[in-house]
Amino acid sequence: MKDDDYFNASRNIDRKYITIEGARENNLKNINVKIPREKFVVVTGLSGSGKSSLAFDTIYAEGQRRYMESLSSYARQFLGQAEKPDVDKIEGLSPAISIDQKSTNRNPRSTVGTVTEIYDYFRLLYARVGIPHCPNCGKVISRQTVDQMVDEIMKLPERTKFMVLAPVVRGRKGEHVKLLEKAKKSGFVRVVVDGSMYELSEEIKLDKNKKHSIDIVVDRLVVRQDVERRLTDSIETALQLAEGLMKIEVIGEREENGVQKENTIINFSDSFSCPDCGISIDEIEPRSFSFNNPFGACPTCAGLGFKMEFDPDLMIPDQSLSINDGAIVVLGWQSCNDGKSYSNAILRALSAEYGFSLDTPFQDYPQDIKDLLLYGKNSRPVKVHYKGQRGEGVYDITFEGLIKSVARRYRETSAESTKAEYETFMTVTPCEVCGGKRLKPTALAVTVGDKNIAELTELPITELAKFMKDLELTDRQKMIGAAILKEIRSRLHFLIDVGLDYLCLSRGTSTLSGGEAQRIRLATQIGSGLVGVAYILDEPSIGLHQRDNDKLIAALKNLRDLGNTLIVVEHDEDTMRAADHIIDIGPGAGANGGYVVAEGTAEDIMKCENSITGDYLSGRKKIEVPDVRRKPTGWLTVKNAYENNLKHIDVDIPLGIMTCVTGVSGSGKSSLVNEILYKKLARRLNKSRIKAGKHDHIIGYDALDKIINIDQSPIGRTPRSNPATYTGTFDLIRDLFAGTKDAKARGYGKGRFSFNVSGGRCEACRGDGIIKIEMHFLPDIYVPCEVCGGKRYNRETLEVKYKGKSINEVLDMTVDEACEFFANVPRILKKIETLRDVGLGYIKLGQPSTTLSGGEAQRIKLATELSRRGTGKTIYVLDEPTTGLHFADVHRLVDILRRLSEGGNTVVVIEHNLDVIKTADYIIDMGPEGGAGGGTVIARGTPEEVAKIPQSYTGQYLKRYLDM
Repeated sequence: MKDDDYFNASRNIDRKYITIEGARENNLKNINVKIPREKFVVVTGLSGSGKSSLAFDTIYAEGQRRYMESLSSYARQFLGQAEKPDVDKIEGLSPAISIDQKSTNRNPRSTVGTVTEIYDYFRLLYARVGIPHCPNCGKVISRQTVDQMVDEIMKLPERTKFMVLAPVVRGRKGEHVKLLEKAKKSGFVRVVVDGSMYELSEEIKLDKNKKHSIDIVVDRLVVRQDVERRLTDSIETALQLAEGLMKIEVIGEREENGVQKENTIINFSDSFSCPDCGISIDEIEPRSFSFNNPFGACPTCAGLGFKMEFDPDLMIPDQSLSINDGAIVVLGWQSCNDGKSYSNAILRALSAEYGFSLDTPFQDYPQDIKDLLLYGKNSRPVKVHYKGQRGEGVYDITFEGLIKSVARRYRETSAESTKAEYETFMTVTPCEVCGGKRLKPTALAVTVGDKNIAELTELPITELAKFMKDLELTDRQKMIGAAILKEIRSRLHFLIDVGLDYLCLSRGTSTLSGGEAQRIRLATQIGSGLVGVAYILDEPSIGLHQRDNDKLIAALKNLRDLGNTLIVVEHDEDTMRAADHIIDIGPGAGANGGYVVAEGTAEDIMKCENSITGDYLSGRKKIEVPDVRRKPTGWLTVKNAYENNLKHIDVDIPLGIMTCVTGVSGSGKSSLVNEILYKKLARRLNKSRIKAGKHDHIIGYDALDKIINIDQSPIGRTPRSNPATYTGTFDLIRDLFAGTKDAKARGYGKGRFSFNVSGGRCEACRGDGIIKIEMHFLPDIYVPCEVCGGKRYNRETLEVKYKGKSINEVLDMTVDEACEFFANVPRILKKIETLRDVGLGYIKLGQPSTTLSGGEAQRIKLATELSRRGTGKTIYVLDEPTTGLHFADVHRLVDILRRLSEGGNTVVVIEHNLDVIKTADYIIDMGPEGGAGGGTVIARGTPEEVAKIPQSYTGQYLKRYLDM
């Protein structure tokens, strides 16, 4: 082989890989990786091992940076420029597109339809082939040219007599003297007033207080061949007089018995207006159906579909109390049970005037008194006697009602904190004009297939796909809409392919889970049909039932087969087994990770004894099924739940054990647990100001004292928040430092060791340790503070040592190091040991909360709960806690959940992970399908009992895990 041939061959081989050399981003240990191009590659490993650092912070970041480098400096100043990742070399990199969980649009105007762009195609479809109707009477509105009107009239039988009328007044009060005078001067002879014919030469007197209709008789004609020209002129005159409207009154024929038949009216319009109601609609354009555009949006709610309004249930949460016992808790009226307050004086005056007692429970008031107090209904002036600090007086007031009073105060206040406080008494209610449909009545009156655009977007995607498939159109409509319909149908099928068939296009993106939002973006990318792209995904299987996993894997393979490279950060076993190549990062997490432990096919990983992933895939390690299923200590019963798609069901939830609520995506799990159970108990037990989903009541919560929702939201929004502050460890550490000889000698209290207040912190960076430098053409740069060197504290504070370590050095310790350091301080050790128990030994005590993943934040919350002294009466709610967790982390999580439920506490977990489900004491399986096909309890009982129920999808997949 010649040298040139060898060189070309080697270069071609390299092109088959994305080659990464010397990757050191975050905790990566200078690793070299070769990722095969145009393959389905899974990057896996323990939480915190460095998977995202490789996939997102190195590969994606470099792909984005190179794209931005290719742009002009003018364009870059608007886009910003990504910082170069810490890597020596990356070759063979394609343009990169990231589909992660964090980029969900929280804008209330963003919906599934707008994000997938399907709604844009629907707007185009309705604008081009939609049939407009009158929003008032529902009749079809059509625009006709003069020629079309003439042709329509000439279809009447030969010799038919008719009149051409101009409807100049329709149902308007007045005498209309000037209008009749003008018609007479213009040469018209006759006029029809309220159905009666008059000659304009007569004196026509009209009652100015009654509504009248006036039609000017433009011409009287007979249908025959030579009348077309004269008819055309008459129609044009009538349309000009009546602003685009015209009537033809067909004279009834005289029957043989001499009886005259009734005249018939035919209405015509040269614009989109209803000849009967007089309502006209603008030219129909795609923007007419956009709720983000003033041309289409409902003017009352500005296209949002909802309004924030004060809720009587939140203002008076316990209606069994009387006003004097504190029933009214809303801001500004909390003191109305204090006899010295002005608000109490107003209510006393009302009670005297309307004859009710302030000691009567609010729920026992008659409806008219409730309406008076809440809405000021039928209120009349009352005399209020009030003695205040400035003297005594009598004031005449007309009570406006609690809701109007607080709404006025809310509008008038300029303090953001006060506004936020008022908003806790408000709930989102559908707009009273559009009913939550977001659009103007004229847009909602346009139909395709007898449905308006809002009705279509409210259908579940499976039903919508069927509707679009069976849609019958005229030949003209088919010709115009063929390309649009093809695009809509294909995009709907992409959503079905990624397991989102239960969603509807009108669903707001802010209500979607991270997994759902990611799969929507995945469907959009499949629809775009791009080739030669590196797609980087972050756990697309989150929130997906095992049944729908095959659909997702098929969609990912389809994307690969188009000629794209897929790099998927994933822990799901099925996805790993379906991948062409796996890269296992580890062996541990944090500082203990960052190495490539194993790579190759699933079989290669299983053979590697150093790979924890391989241990679980091969079965060398596994999460054991508990020997004993614990028995409930009592029951909570949710009565008649009908929130979202729940079908008026009663659900029994066991107390004192761990329960998993399962079911396919969209089956009603979150509606039951998050919307009804959590919100109702939070309101009853925690006195939270939230409104529960639709149900009658919950029985049995007397056995509980509080409810805690342990979710994956961040533990703090700023870099100052960290694991030490959240768990309460930092307070104890500051006490320890304040108790040292050095601190006492200098007179330092514990406040000196806080970086949130002046005193001990570095004032140059205000305790952040970093300073943001704004760059014009480049991204903002964060540099360590020059004064404190990133240590957050001033020199004097750092001179105080405990066991040879300063406060900054303690915060810089990992949890594992801190456990050794504080081994002889039981109060601190107890709190940080729980962090180690939940698998967070690698994180630093002072690590900013903004750098923690959702799974890490959730485990910090779990650890905090574990470190507290349990009452045995707490109920914990968790929504898919396995998100972002490796097999080994799930193993640890299962142990924690069982520890939480020991001692009488109750744990309710929404989960799809079968390793967690098989360890539960009790299962409530929702379904059978998602969306409208769900909302019922399919199975309940122990995992073994549920596995025997053939209707349960969860049960069928569970059999393999229970060795049944």
